[in-house]
Amino acid sequence: MKLLTIETRQYLTYYHSRYQQVEKLGTTLYVLNGEGTEDFWPAERYRLAGSKHVDALIKEALAWHAEERFDGVITFSESAVIAVAAVAEALGLPTIGIEAAVNCRNKYLMRQAHARHGVPHPRFALADSLEAARAAAADFGYPVIIKPTMGAGSNFVFKVADAAELETRYAQAAEGIRGMFWAVSEVDGLDLGPQSLLVESFLDGREFLVDGVAWDDEVYLGSVVDRITIEGQTFDDDVHHAPTSLDPASVAELHRVIKAAAHAQGLRRSVMHAEVRFHQGRPYILEIAARVGGGGLDAIARLTAGHDPIKAVADIGAGIDPRARHYTPTGTHITAMCLISEAGTVKRVDVPADVSEDERVFLLKITAAPGDVIRRPPHGNTILGFLGTTGDCLESAQSAMLDLAAKVAVTFES
Repeated sequence: MKLLTIETRQYLTYYHSRYQQVEKLGTTLYVLNGEGTEDFWPAERYRLAGSKHVDALIKEALAWHAEERFDGVITFSESAVIAVAAVAEALGLPTIGIEAAVNCRNKYLMRQAHARHGVPHPRFALADSLEAARAAAADFGYPVIIKPTMGAGSNFVFKVADAAELETRYAQAAEGIRGMFWAVSEVDGLDLGPQSLLVESFLDGREFLVDGVAWDDEVYLGSVVDRITIEGQTFDDDVHHAPTSLDPASVAELHRVIKAAAHAQGLRRSVMHAEVRFHQGRPYILEIAARVGGGGLDAIARLTAGHDPIKAVADIGAGIDPRARHYTPTGTHITAMCLISEAGTVKRVDVPADVSEDERVFLLKITAAPGDVIRRPPHGNTILGFLGTTGDCLESAQSAMLDLAAKVAVTFES
């Protein structure tokens, strides 16, 4: 099988490990970047369009497709979901469709889809100005959430306690999205919906992350993970535990809401990453993205639920039934975290052997390289990497993770 993967704007080598996982499945992977470096992937299977405009990407993909006859087009990048839908459509290959892709990418359009179909969601309002944000916050009541309509990775997402803080955070977010990678890396030449900020009512409850599959009329929750972070005013998506602590009845409620939201957004054959909060005992959709979860969530899914999100991407991209199953925990406990440091320009990251060789470590990925700039809220949400450990219960896995994480050291340029 031959698959084409796309990044509208190259994100360092962040997705290389996933590309390598696709190839280990027996698939030959070709990479097309809109903007990027010349030596990103083996030359015979790599092309650079030189532009992230949809016409340039389609032109390059069509010419390459004529030579190679791809079976599907995929992506792991949030900012390439819409581009992939457009390119796959132009090549006559399986696609979620441009409309569904935009609904899954633009948070305002996503919320409107939820509202039309009666899916539980926070109250929301588009805030093109500070005045509009103030009006929405006064209507909803503090605290409120402010976030970009085209964001990712919790960048410039703030919990706001009062009117004075709203003014500060609105200014930070409005300025931040002007240069935020995920916003400026979107495909050009298509209507992506409002490029602005959103104000939402705050949902006070536990959060869960789900990697799943939509296949025709059914939705499968492949993996369910508890987010166990202690929250502040920003959202560092940093500590997780699986298998979920939800009881079977709550998992069934989770499934019902995610299925309704996925269909509302137009997803019928797609992988998905869903984020849900149980607010006052009921599940509410935070978002559903038409991609697999980031960081180590694919490894967590395989280890704790027997679900392989990467294989699901490859299968669905080629129009093959992924043979997904409903959530079935394996009994293995894990905790995983983002490795978070202070801000600065990285000189080096040191991982001692007693961390990298520890048999309890199932996930160790350093994403920051020398010269990379680490930005922390309110200026961004960059991390060093990911660390995950196994155990016979939550407590043992978490204790191991925290002990080993403390040994990872980062040195910054002066």
